[in-house]
Amino acid sequence: MLLALAATLALTAGVAHGRDTTIVFCKGTQLTGSFKAVYGSAGAGNVVYRLTLENVSPKACSLTGLPQGKLLGKTGKKLPTRIRAAFPGALTAILVTLGPGRSSHATARFSPDVPGVGEQKPGQCEPTAYRIRISQPSGGTTTVKITPPTPVCEHGGMSFSAYGN
Repeated sequence: MLLALAATLALTAGVAHGRDTTIVFCKGTQLTGSFKAVYGSAGAGNVVYRLTLENVSPKACSLTGLPQGKLLGKTGKKLPTRIRAAFPGALTAILVTLGPGRSSHATARFSPDVPGVGEQKPGQCEPTAYRIRISQPSGGTTTVKITPPTPVCEHGGMSFSAYGN
């Protein structure tokens, strides 16, 4: 649905303003980033991590909607991952255009230590995630380090905000 909205925006924006405003979505190879714990956010069985993606290419590109991706273990093995909107039904996706060297952010709230249904592993609900591979709708992925590495309970369940500045 978000891609359809973005495609409609791309087709109509240039017509509305009489100039070329074609939207070019970021490819995985254009981005680098990090996924870091937000200082002081841990409490009540939850923690917040901030995803930052920076455009390292010489051309502007855009992001929109929720980050989509897969958690990875120490050796790169795919781990359970379930990404959902932080506020289902109330999410307003914006188009974030990143010039060279510019970055966008999204936050994820999850539990690193409270097991979900079917998670019975004593002391740790899921294997520790060391990286997250973010998929780009226009192609490719961007793999970023998770700092500090962490388990993500509820089978990798994370509530993400939309990309923003």
